[in-house]
Amino acid sequence: MNEPTAEGRRLNRSFGWLTLLGALLVIAGVIGLVYTGVATLTSMLLFGWLLLVGGLVGLLHAIESRGTNYFWLGVVVAALNIAAGVVVIKHPEGTAEALTMFAALLFLTGGVFRLVGSVVVRGPQMGWTLLQGAFGLLLGLLVLFDWPHSSLYVLGCFFSLALLFDGLGLIALGIGGRRIVSMVAGRRDGGQRHTGRTSTSPEGKQK
Repeated sequence: MNEPTAEGRRLNRSFGWLTLLGALLVIAGVIGLVYTGVATLTSMLLFGWLLLVGGLVGLLHAIESRGTNYFWLGVVVAALNIAAGVVVIKHPEGTAEALTMFAALLFLTGGVFRLVGSVVVRGPQMGWTLLQGAFGLLLGLLVLFDWPHSSLYVLGCFFSLALLFDGLGLIALGIGGRRIVSMVAGRRDGGQRHTGRTSTSPEGKQK
């Protein structure tokens, strides 16, 4: 009887940590939406360090697998990641401008393809596809017309929104998990009490 209780407490603590992590991500996302410039530079620095660390890990893996057919390919890919990481860390503003231009072009091409595809195909979701295409086209034009100034807030806004929605998802998962654990524990306790009453009842009253 003590083992399920201990297991339930452990699950409650785990879901509680998930809820706390989600709250921290939500706070970071809200702060990032307020200070989008700082969020943009932070996301670029994180991106650069991820490239650098990933390149170093890939280089170590390539060295360990020397003598194989993909040794030089691994070395080249790792060197490119390391070089890209160093460039991003040293020039986060320029990297943000380049990535913002790339994002604007993606929005433009995606919006155009959706608009053209919805008109040509004329499927059951034509209205929704047209709306998505128009929104992507408009967003791409707004980012492109305000470039390079848009690089100060576009990536930071996307990064902050990702943190915000991830945090809300973790909070919902943590709260829902704690409720499920409480419901399961309550049903288990109710079943044990019912079993106890049945086993102690007089034999003459049992059918």
